[in-house]
Amino acid sequence: MTTSNTSNTNGGAGGEVDPAVRAELARLRDSIDNIDAAVVHMLAERFKCTQQVGHLKAAHQLPPADPSREAHQIARLRRLAESAKLDPAFAEKLLNFIIAEVIRHHESIADGAGRGAAATGE
Repeated sequence: MTTSNTSNTNGGAGGEVDPAVRAELARLRDSIDNIDAAVVHMLAERFKCTQQVGHLKAAHQLPPADPSREAHQIARLRRLAESAKLDPAFAEKLLNFIIAEVIRHHESIADGAGRGAAATGE
């Protein structure tokens, strides 16, 4: 795509954006917004499941973190990222961020379960 002083894509002082470019930007941005919404909903579903895992772990005095499971998941996600043409290092960083949040939730659940058991004398 080429631009001139009378037709640029940033809407700056050089002139107006071509209506076809503006329409294509809007279409792509709508798709991005839909994908972002789907990602948020998928993360919410994932965290509902991990909350259940946290309660199960707490009920059976299992540790909040599972390093072997985490390593397996990271390797798996890196393979998926590669096959999807996504930077595996980025995918790993994202999963590490999610895992850290899950562990934080599991620790909080375990702390709450411990306080509840202590309060009831169990």
